[in-house]
Amino acid sequence: MKTGDIDDQLQLLMQGTEYGDAQLAAKMRAELRERLLLGRPLRVYCGYDPTATDLHLGHTITMRKLRQFQELGHEVTFLIGSYTALVGDPSDKNRTRPVLTEEQVNENARSYSEQAFRVLDREKTVVRANGEWLSKLSLVELIRLAQNFTVQQFLVRDNFAKRMQNGDPIFLHETFYALMQGYDACAMQTDVQVGGTDQLFNIIVAGRKLQEALGQRPQVGIITGILPGTDGVQRMSKSTGNHIPVATTAEDMFGKLMSVPDAALAVYMRLVTRWSPAAVQLIEERLASGALHPRDGKMQVAHEITEVFYGAEGAAQGQAHFERVFQRRELPDEMSVIAVVAGTKLVDFVVAEGLVPTKSEARRLIKQGGIKLGGVAVADTEMLLQLGEATVIQVGKRKFARLMP
Repeated sequence: MKTGDIDDQLQLLMQGTEYGDAQLAAKMRAELRERLLLGRPLRVYCGYDPTATDLHLGHTITMRKLRQFQELGHEVTFLIGSYTALVGDPSDKNRTRPVLTEEQVNENARSYSEQAFRVLDREKTVVRANGEWLSKLSLVELIRLAQNFTVQQFLVRDNFAKRMQNGDPIFLHETFYALMQGYDACAMQTDVQVGGTDQLFNIIVAGRKLQEALGQRPQVGIITGILPGTDGVQRMSKSTGNHIPVATTAEDMFGKLMSVPDAALAVYMRLVTRWSPAAVQLIEERLASGALHPRDGKMQVAHEITEVFYGAEGAAQGQAHFERVFQRRELPDEMSVIAVVAGTKLVDFVVAEGLVPTKSEARRLIKQGGIKLGGVAVADTEMLLQLGEATVIQVGKRKFARLMP
């Protein structure tokens, strides 16, 4: 393979990576270059613990990196953490995760790979579960793995250190997680593991150390940045309500992407799009010079990301819907039709129909003018629905329904 080809691969594969340390970043870049020069397909993987049923855009950052490796001809494994999920990853948590049952894990895992194939190439992806090898580890083998680490190595980790400072408990089983994930790399003899910055310890310390202890060449860690949510600040999370689901609609995804603050645009370009480093740099330069308006730049990003998940036709529909409903303030062509019983309380109605999650959220929206009937904002939180004719209800910016008396 030509040196120029290797350099191009390196630039693409290292795009969007964050190590928090320049020396570590340089080391991983150099080691990846050495592996690429071997001239064989590299064994690459990322693990996903099925702790919930739905994936959001933040989960797909590492999948996008795996897809890049696939397109360059490398072997990619989508690893379902069927056993690590039973422990719960403490890496990004300041409190103990709830321990799931095997039934809960299996139920959550059913839809994971199908959602992942919106990004990954189904024909080129190996799907495995780490229960294959972790379920066979004996207590003696686990003890021997643990001999490679000190308690201090775990306690200086940022999240554990904070919990100790706050007097919050750290349970012994939480230290098993890094051992288990590190052993995944050993079991599959991987060349490269992909993960977010919250996985730095598990990948760089645990994984590499265990591989060396077992006589393997330590893997290269490709550590990706964390995607901010639609608020542009906090990491994307379903619990904070700033997430963009993968299993949604093209219209919803496009609209949510257009709500992301301009300041987060560069992060989304680097982490979620299929664009090359050169293409991202060109757009950034045009934005900085004023040659490209931020709204138009965001439109390009929203179109590209939506196309990844819903194809060119879906992206076009999402954009057309956004322009019609939000730019020209027109009603969407299609909306659900809901029959209304006279005298129903509006707050109860929007919650029962799934338009708003809770009554308190419904009252908050009403006070902010966020619920409209026939284009007019509702002001009364105690309002009763009395319809004389079909009326369109709008909840927030994106939810519409036609109410029938």
